[in-house]
Amino acid sequence: MTDPTAQGSTADRTPVRRLTVLYDADCSLCAFLRGWLVRQPQLVPLELVPAGSEEARRRYPGLDHRATLEEITVVGDAGQVYRDTAAWIVTLWALREHRPLAHRLSTPSGARLARGAVLAAAKWRGAQWPKGQWGGTAYRRSDGWAYDPGRGWVHTPPGCDGGGCATG
Repeated sequence: MTDPTAQGSTADRTPVRRLTVLYDADCSLCAFLRGWLVRQPQLVPLELVPAGSEEARRRYPGLDHRATLEEITVVGDAGQVYRDTAAWIVTLWALREHRPLAHRLSTPSGARLARGAVLAAAKWRGAQWPKGQWGGTAYRRSDGWAYDPGRGWVHTPPGCDGGGCATG
Protein backbone atom coordinates (compact mmCIF):
# COMPACT_ATOMS: atom_id res chain seq x y z
CA MET A 1 0.00 0.00 0.00
CA THR A 2 1.19 3.50 -0.74
CA ASP A 3 1.03 6.37 1.73
CA PRO A 4 -0.56 9.22 -0.29
CA THR A 5 0.91 11.78 2.09
CA ALA A 6 4.53 10.81 1.41
CA GLN A 7 6.22 13.59 -0.53
CA GLY A 8 7.48 12.52 -3.90
CA SER A 9 5.55 9.26 -3.83
CA THR A 10 3.97 8.05 -7.04
CA ALA A 11 0.60 8.02 -5.24
CA ASP A 12 0.57 11.82 -5.09
CA ARG A 13 0.81 11.93 -8.91
CA THR A 14 -1.43 8.98 -9.76
CA PRO A 15 -5.01 9.81 -10.68
CA VAL A 16 -7.66 8.15 -8.56
CA ARG A 17 -10.19 6.34 -10.74
CA ARG A 18 -11.89 4.19 -8.08
CA LEU A 19 -12.07 4.15 -4.28
CA THR A 20 -12.90 1.31 -1.93
CA VAL A 21 -14.45 2.38 1.36
CA LEU A 22 -13.96 -0.13 4.16
CA TYR A 23 -16.80 0.35 6.63
CA ASP A 24 -17.88 -1.40 9.82
CA ALA A 25 -20.95 -3.40 8.79
CA ASP A 26 -21.86 -3.97 12.47
CA CYS A 27 -22.11 -0.23 13.18
CA SER A 28 -25.54 1.31 12.57
CA LEU A 29 -24.05 4.73 11.75
CA CYS A 30 -21.59 3.15 9.31
CA ALA A 31 -24.35 1.11 7.67
CA PHE A 32 -26.51 4.25 7.36
CA LEU A 33 -23.62 6.17 5.77
CA ARG A 34 -22.95 3.26 3.42
CA GLY A 35 -26.55 3.44 2.22
CA TRP A 36 -26.30 7.21 1.82
CA LEU A 37 -23.05 6.92 -0.16
CA VAL A 38 -24.45 4.42 -2.67
CA ARG A 39 -27.36 6.77 -3.41
CA GLN A 40 -25.10 9.76 -4.16
CA PRO A 41 -24.05 10.67 -7.71
CA GLN A 42 -20.37 9.75 -7.91
CA LEU A 43 -17.59 11.38 -9.91
CA VAL A 44 -15.23 8.62 -8.80
CA PRO A 45 -16.84 5.20 -8.33
CA LEU A 46 -17.02 4.00 -4.74
CA GLU A 47 -16.98 0.35 -3.77
CA LEU A 48 -18.16 -0.31 -0.23
CA VAL A 49 -16.69 -3.38 1.42
CA PRO A 50 -17.20 -4.45 5.04
CA ALA A 51 -14.00 -3.83 7.01
CA GLY A 52 -12.33 -6.95 8.32
CA SER A 53 -14.33 -9.17 5.95
CA GLU A 54 -12.84 -11.99 3.91
CA GLU A 55 -13.31 -9.81 0.82
CA ALA A 56 -11.35 -6.95 2.41
CA ARG A 57 -8.59 -9.32 3.56
CA ARG A 58 -8.36 -10.88 0.09
CA ARG A 59 -8.18 -7.51 -1.68
CA TYR A 60 -5.82 -5.81 0.75
CA PRO A 61 -3.61 -8.37 2.51
CA GLY A 62 -1.14 -5.66 3.57
CA LEU A 63 -3.65 -3.65 5.61
CA ASP A 64 -4.05 -3.84 9.37
CA HIS A 65 -7.63 -5.08 9.24
CA ARG A 66 -8.19 -4.62 12.97
CA ALA A 67 -7.39 -0.93 12.50
CA THR A 68 -9.88 -0.69 9.62
CA LEU A 69 -12.62 -1.61 12.09
CA GLU A 70 -11.54 1.20 14.41
CA GLU A 71 -11.39 4.02 11.85
CA ILE A 72 -12.67 4.54 8.35
CA THR A 73 -10.16 3.45 5.74
CA VAL A 74 -10.38 4.19 2.02
CA VAL A 75 -8.13 2.55 -0.56
CA GLY A 76 -7.49 4.07 -3.98
CA ASP A 77 -7.12 1.97 -7.11
CA ALA A 78 -3.36 2.66 -7.23
CA GLY A 79 -2.87 1.51 -3.63
CA GLN A 80 -3.33 4.87 -1.89
CA VAL A 81 -4.54 4.43 1.68
CA TYR A 82 -6.54 7.17 3.41
CA ARG A 83 -7.49 6.90 7.06
CA ASP A 84 -9.57 8.85 9.52
CA THR A 85 -10.28 12.48 8.49
CA ALA A 86 -8.47 12.14 5.14
CA ALA A 87 -10.67 9.13 4.36
CA TRP A 88 -13.84 11.14 4.96
CA ILE A 89 -12.55 14.00 2.83
CA VAL A 90 -11.54 11.79 -0.10
CA THR A 91 -14.90 10.02 0.08
CA LEU A 92 -16.74 13.36 -0.15
CA TRP A 93 -14.36 14.35 -2.97
CA ALA A 94 -15.63 11.34 -4.96
CA LEU A 95 -19.23 12.60 -4.77
CA ARG A 96 -20.48 15.04 -7.40
CA GLU A 97 -22.53 17.20 -5.05
CA HIS A 98 -19.97 17.18 -2.22
CA ARG A 99 -16.66 17.74 -4.02
CA PRO A 100 -16.71 21.50 -3.26
CA LEU A 101 -17.18 20.67 0.44
CA ALA A 102 -14.26 18.22 0.28
CA HIS A 103 -12.05 20.97 -1.13
CA ARG A 104 -13.04 23.30 1.72
CA LEU A 105 -12.43 20.57 4.31
CA SER A 106 -8.95 19.94 2.89
CA THR A 107 -7.78 23.41 4.00
CA PRO A 108 -6.19 23.83 7.45
CA SER A 109 -9.31 25.42 8.95
CA GLY A 110 -11.61 22.97 7.18
CA ALA A 111 -9.53 20.04 8.42
CA ARG A 112 -10.21 21.13 12.01
CA LEU A 113 -13.93 21.13 11.29
CA ALA A 114 -13.69 17.72 9.59
CA ARG A 115 -11.69 16.37 12.54
CA GLY A 116 -14.40 17.54 14.93
CA ALA A 117 -17.06 15.78 12.86
CA VAL A 118 -15.01 12.57 12.84
CA LEU A 119 -14.53 12.72 16.61
CA ALA A 120 -18.26 13.36 17.15
CA ALA A 121 -19.11 10.35 14.97
CA ALA A 122 -16.58 8.22 16.87
CA LYS A 123 -18.09 9.34 20.18
CA TRP A 124 -21.58 8.40 19.05
CA ARG A 125 -20.33 5.14 17.58
CA GLY A 126 -18.48 4.29 20.79
CA ALA A 127 -21.60 4.83 22.84
CA GLN A 128 -23.45 2.24 20.73
CA TRP A 129 -21.07 -0.64 21.51
CA PRO A 130 -21.75 -2.80 24.55
CA LYS A 131 -19.21 -2.98 27.36
CA GLY A 132 -16.41 -5.39 26.68
CA GLN A 133 -15.98 -4.45 23.02
CA TRP A 134 -13.50 -2.00 21.52
CA GLY A 135 -10.95 -2.87 24.19
CA GLY A 136 -13.35 -2.62 27.13
CA THR A 137 -15.46 0.49 27.29
CA ALA A 138 -13.02 2.69 25.39
CA TYR A 139 -12.48 3.34 21.70
CA ARG A 140 -8.73 3.57 21.05
CA ARG A 141 -6.90 4.88 18.01
CA SER A 142 -3.32 4.31 16.97
CA ASP A 143 -2.47 8.04 17.16
CA GLY A 144 -2.93 8.08 20.94
CA TRP A 145 -6.53 9.34 21.14
CA ALA A 146 -9.03 7.26 23.08
CA TYR A 147 -12.70 7.79 23.83
CA ASP A 148 -13.96 6.49 27.14
CA PRO A 149 -17.70 7.00 27.65
CA GLY A 150 -17.08 7.88 31.31
CA ARG A 151 -14.25 10.37 30.75
CA GLY A 152 -14.58 11.55 27.14
CA TRP A 153 -11.61 11.98 24.76
CA VAL A 154 -8.12 11.65 26.24
CA HIS A 155 -4.77 11.73 24.48
CA THR A 156 -1.67 9.77 25.35
CA PRO A 157 1.01 10.21 22.70
CA PRO A 158 2.16 6.86 21.31
CA GLY A 159 5.15 5.50 23.20
CA CYS A 160 4.41 7.54 26.31
CA ASP A 161 3.32 4.86 28.74
CA GLY A 162 2.11 6.27 32.04
CA GLY A 163 2.08 9.83 30.67
CA GLY A 164 5.85 10.25 30.75
CA CYS A 165 7.76 10.67 27.50
CA ALA A 166 11.49 10.76 27.11
CA THR A 167 12.61 14.11 25.78
CA GLY A 168 15.46 14.46 23.33
